[in-house]
Parts: sequence; structure tokens; C-alpha cells
Amino acid sequence: MHSLPVFLRLQGRAVILTGGGEAADAKRRLLERAGARVVDEGEHAALAIVADGDEATVQRLRARGILVNATDRPELCDFTLPAIVDREPVLVAIGTGGASAGLAKALRQRIEAMLPARLGSLATALHDARTAIRRRWPDAAARRRAIDAGLAQGGLIDPLSDGAVDALPDWLADAGDARADRLETVRLLSRDPDDLTLRAARLLGEADRLYHAPDVPDAILDRARADAVRIAASAAPAKPGAGLSLWLEMMP
Repeated sequence: MHSLPVFLRLQGRAVILTGGGEAADAKRRLLERAGARVVDEGEHAALAIVADGDEATVQRLRARGILVNATDRPELCDFTLPAIVDREPVLVAIGTGGASAGLAKALRQRIEAMLPARLGSLATALHDARTAIRRRWPDAAARRRAIDAGLAQGGLIDPLSDGAVDALPDWLADAGDARADRLETVRLLSRDPDDLTLRAARLLGEADRLYHAPDVPDAILDRARADAVRIAASAAPAKPGAGLSLWLEMMP
């Protein structure tokens, strides 16, 4: 992973913007949309965007300990600006590390077409329902599994469904408990994560723990939730534990 994706809260905070023309205008609009206070090079700030990619300006700002983005100069960038799908408060950011803004834009357009306009409303409704959700599922692990089940494809609050917001009260009132503790087996035909089946990718995203043969590559394991426990083993476990566990093995 060449960069750590982060979401910065810039409301009321100063960001230096240098350069002119259309590139600078576009960056100014983006910063102001995020609530930033756009200032010139002489002001104090933690971030800067050099819209004309001038290397001398970049070096001056870096010497002051400021993190810099230089337009069209990825080799000079401390951070890059992604293509953004905005479903406030849901944000999807697509970055290529400066390799191709055109590719990031194309991916944004594809993803944007998939995400309902009311997706942000679902996020807000889930936030507002946190107390009720905790009351319904007081155990943290059970709560996470119930939310995963509700948000899964075809679930009552499937985020790709336009009716998810309206279905939230029904999900909260009537949803049964998440599926019982279980062990699923995933047999891998390839060491390339791009060859994962839809089922395998979904299970990796949901699993609480991964039991895996020693020859399962890290590239596959990295597709799982970051907080999923990873356990190398020679065979599937007899007692895998609570929630969803996976046994991953490479096919010969």
C-alpha cells in the first residue's frame, strides 16, 4: 500500500493554495466545499496545494514542515487528492497515487452510478439509531453480526437499495439474530486476490477470524477485515469460536 488513506476534517482550518488558472480554481472550490480556509503562502498552515506544480514552492513549504500536494507532479507530493463520490456523510475516495487521474475519475463515475442518492440518509439514520441498536443487541459481537446481516446484499437495509432508509425501523424491530456461530470453507484456486469469487470476497469481508493453511498468500488475507484474527493452521479447527470463522486453503 503506497499511501495511507485518511479523511481530514478541514472545517475552519487554513490550507495554503498557490498558483493560478483553472487548476487553482478547481482546488479552491474543493477546499471550500470541505470547509477549509484558503490562505496564501505567507500564512501558517499544516497543508498546502501547489496548483502549478512549482518545485521551488514545494521545497519552501516543505522546509516549513508543511505537507504538500503538487498538481501533476506526483513525485513531489506528500499527499494526493482522490476522486470523490459524495453521498454526505458517506464519502468514497479513489486514489491512484498520482499514477492516473483519468483512471480515478473513470472509477468514480462507475461507483457513483452504483450508489443510491439516499445512501447518506441511511448513514445518518444508522447514526441516529445507535442507542436503539445497542439496546437491541447489547453484545458487541452480536451487534456487529446483526448489522452485517442487515447491510448484506438482499438484507433489509442493503445500502444499494433505495428503500433501505424506510426499512430501518422494520429491521430494528423485527430482525432476527444474526446467523449462528459457524465455520465456512473457502478453497482458493489462485493466489491472485482478483480471482476471488464473489462469495469468497464477501466472506472475507464479514469473517471474525481466518484459519488458513501456511501457503495462503498475504495478498488474499489482506482482503479480510483489518480486525479479523488471522491464525495459521494445518487443518480446519474443530472449535473455531464465536461468530463467522473461515478455513482457507489452496487447491492443488
